[in-house]
Amino acid sequence: MNTSAQTLELLKAALGNPSAELAKSISTATGLVPFDLQAPAKNLYPVNTPIRNRLPRVGGGMGTATNWKQIAAITGSGYDAMGWVAEGQRTGRMNYSAVNRSASYVTLGEEDNVTFEAISAGQGFEDVRSTGTMRVLQKMMLKEENALIFGNSSLALGTPGTPTLSAGGSGGTLGAATYSVMVVALTGEGFRGASLSGGVPTTQTVTGADGATYTLNGGSSNKSAAATQAITLGQVLSCSVAPVTGAVGYAWYVGTAGSERLERITTINSATFNAPLVGGTRQAATAITADNSRNASLAFDGLMTHAFSGTGAYVRTLATGTAGTGSTLTASGRGTITEIDDMLQTMWDNNQVSPDVIYVNSQELKNITNKALAGPGTSPLLQVFTPPEQGYPGLMAGGVIGFYFNPFTMGGGMRIPVMIHPSLPPGTILAWADNLPAQYQSNNVPRTAEVKVRRDYYQLDFPIRTRAQEFGVYAEEVLAVYAPFAIGVINNIANG
Repeated sequence: MNTSAQTLELLKAALGNPSAELAKSISTATGLVPFDLQAPAKNLYPVNTPIRNRLPRVGGGMGTATNWKQIAAITGSGYDAMGWVAEGQRTGRMNYSAVNRSASYVTLGEEDNVTFEAISAGQGFEDVRSTGTMRVLQKMMLKEENALIFGNSSLALGTPGTPTLSAGGSGGTLGAATYSVMVVALTGEGFRGASLSGGVPTTQTVTGADGATYTLNGGSSNKSAAATQAITLGQVLSCSVAPVTGAVGYAWYVGTAGSERLERITTINSATFNAPLVGGTRQAATAITADNSRNASLAFDGLMTHAFSGTGAYVRTLATGTAGTGSTLTASGRGTITEIDDMLQTMWDNNQVSPDVIYVNSQELKNITNKALAGPGTSPLLQVFTPPEQGYPGLMAGGVIGFYFNPFTMGGGMRIPVMIHPSLPPGTILAWADNLPAQYQSNNVPRTAEVKVRRDYYQLDFPIRTRAQEFGVYAEEVLAVYAPFAIGVINNIANG
């Protein structure tokens, strides 16, 4: 049988792009059916970087660090608040305090590779090389977002104090024994990296694609000294520790002396245990041997680290309260939250600033909404805003507090957006101002903070070493915080 070249070409075309008629003619009984593959691949992961998107990026960086002078205060002659001068005489000379500030540039990066076979196989489906670069870029942005909030170069958590333990209550199923408890404090980076199954991050040696290695600290403190408490069957073991500056979470290691294992991770400085311990393969306390809370030479300080570092930012750590329960936010009875009101008033009283945004975890957004809406006498203070073009609003179940009114500003107050941040842990509220208000009009500080860039995002395609294309995305930058007093943090907030 002779088959013409034209017939072969038609057959190839049909198999390469089967028509509906050909697809219908294939029998499912033989298993010879077309494969319906949608192109390109579905990227089902969130890329949400609100602070990175909000912070301005300023180029022109050079050298190893960016440097500036800060005039911290000006003091008038005589009595600082009095300007009186005797007739015909001159007043004294004023004083001011100047402080030198600097922030060192560091590098952030992410890499991947694709084999030439993968590039070939992806033809007609997606450009594997391009989508690979896009995903590296997105992961780089997510890492930078966490760095801008939690990055820690300077603040060591050290060793927490010895936990305070007690036994009491009834109805628990925790076995009778003398229990030993240790606690490890966690930075924002450490909390995001910790899990009950994987343990608390300590140090990790990273082997780069070039074969060289470096070590990253995971964001955990050293473990505390052990405290012990005898428990009889039915009692509850209650544990608390003095709050650690810079910590947003705590990891609790419990067991008999010498066999303490990770049993709980909390966002308040206490925990209770009323059921049998898990133990087993959970991380042992012996795995924690040092303070690994900061990366002194590799990282820059993020917004929260600047706040915790005693640089004039507003920081309030809620009281320990009852172990395992902690202290919750408090409804003011005026449709507001007492702790947020206190923060806003203090930031005004001390520095005449107001946050432009308040970032919260979903837990705190729910708690703020509940307390603002359900507090006694709050209904007359609530406002509903409806665009005129929408006419009469329809009824809808649910709702959240989208704005928080701050009366402590020049000009009669302002509305501050309350926004969920996907990286912020439960129990922590972060507020900050993009720009200083008008009364700082001659401050020569256009922004309270900015990403100072020595070299902004750049892509590297590395020389071919194997039958794969290697590529990466890097940036050389630092977060320069000029006005740390424009940052506010409330932490150690219990759920409820």
